[in-house]
Amino acid sequence: MCVLVTDTPAPAALRSIDATGAVVETSLRPPLGASVSLRHPDAGEIAARVASVSADSVTIGFEVGPASVAFALAAIAADMSRPA
Repeated sequence: MCVLVTDTPAPAALRSIDATGAVVETSLRPPLGASVSLRHPDAGEIAARVASVSADSVTIGFEVGPASVAFALAAIAADMSRPA
């Protein structure tokens, strides 16, 4: 379980992630373009901007670079190492 942080933190389930951004299920509905951060228990924390909002999820974009690649790889590796 991740945490999406705006003014207040809220639980967020990671649906998908890559070096450009992520889709998370959360009860938060931050405005488009808002600055947020995503905390992952194994990957750490990364700054992002809200790219889209739907009824059950938020899409966020990362500044692409070594930090976003490392964050995405750590999150994917952590998910792959959990028992099914």
